Amino acid sequence: MTRIEEIARHDGRRVTLRGWLANRRSSGKIHFLQIRDGSGFIQGVMSRATVGDGTFDVTRHLGQETAIEVEGDVRADTRAPGGYEIDITALRVVGPSTDYPITPKEHGPDFLLDRRHLWIRSSRQQAVLRIRHEVIDATRDYLNSRGFVLADTPIFTPAACEGTTTLFPVPYFDHGTVYLTQSGQLYNEATAMALGRVYSFGPTFRAEKSKTRRHLTEFWMVEPEMAWADLDDVIELAEGLVAEVVARVLDRRARELAALGRDTAPLERIRTPFARLTYDDAARLLKEKGLPFEWGGDFGSPDETALSEAFDGPVAVTGFPAAIKAFYFEPEPDRPEISRSVDILAPEGYGEIIGGGQRIADYELLERRIAEHGLPRDAFEWYLDLRRYGSVPHGGFGMGIERVVAWICGLEHLREAIPFPRMLYRFTP
Repeated sequence: MTRIEEIARHDGRRVTLRGWLANRRSSGKIHFLQIRDGSGFIQGVMSRATVGDGTFDVTRHLGQETAIEVEGDVRADTRAPGGYEIDITALRVVGPSTDYPITPKEHGPDFLLDRRHLWIRSSRQQAVLRIRHEVIDATRDYLNSRGFVLADTPIFTPAACEGTTTLFPVPYFDHGTVYLTQSGQLYNEATAMALGRVYSFGPTFRAEKSKTRRHLTEFWMVEPEMAWADLDDVIELAEGLVAEVVARVLDRRARELAALGRDTAPLERIRTPFARLTYDDAARLLKEKGLPFEWGGDFGSPDETALSEAFDGPVAVTGFPAAIKAFYFEPEPDRPEISRSVDILAPEGYGEIIGGGQRIADYELLERRIAEHGLPRDAFEWYLDLRRYGSVPHGGFGMGIERVVAWICGLEHLREAIPFPRMLYRFTP
């Protein structure tokens, strides 16, 4: 059995393919079958003279997405996508398909999202999901090669990590309410004190009532954490990760980027170190651009877009006000109202893809921050233990996989960057 992605190895030989009929057109006594098998697409050419009247006539009535097994001879053809075609000598129907709902005509986004389980079969969606795979694979390789250990963190958590207003509550047996995780970071800090360099990689949840193109209620995030690290170490790791991921996709997924019509020139310009911009300077820049932004506020999508447009590549914005960041950020020694934090904004208006910084290492300061944020002390007693017993400078960040995929692919909305998106008004299929 041969897969389409391996077809070049079989030039001039007879092979058997198993797949689905993506499209069919006929010209007299010849059928042209576009076949996909999950690894790629290939055109099969079937003539009546070769297969006989019975098979030829059956093929004429096959519906889109019929599962088939074909046998045929591989032939190089420079005009064919992928450079090869298969001259079909036999065909067997494995699973019929009638009235497939997603046709080559245009469909609206709601229609397609209602049928997301079928929409992912299209060539465009396959390209996006293959690039997503490459992003994840490159991320793991980058961290693994630098001594990071994967240490997964809980999905059920007893308290908020970043804010109490965006939590999904879940009843937990007779113990009351727990929450779906917003981030694995607090637990990463614990495993970093055991293993030095760690990362978690999994789903995270935000109950934000937002319908923008940059929001999902369920998304995947990689979160590295390092002991004995400061803000500069965090930024250096983040820059290297982003640059490596982009380079890997350009190298290994050129075909998929081309299928998406992605202009790769902006991606090819990604180099480290990234441009740096303080929050203070960012606020001034936004004012100069005429945006209604006031110092002390968090960036909205228009602000992030305006800032990213001022640079030719990603930009690292540092020094956000402590009041708009989570309780665990280390303050600047000479400006305690400023946190040792960083957001990395993707170019081309794609906004924040990484957020992180240096964590508070001092026990008394962390204790005070927990109280100031009105957080339940008992839920964070274990977290305070990390400062009681051998605390060291440490830091890390979170990178949203869907946001990186959307940027690299040039997608308009995050909903295409994940197999089955969950949004404010969508939790099926």
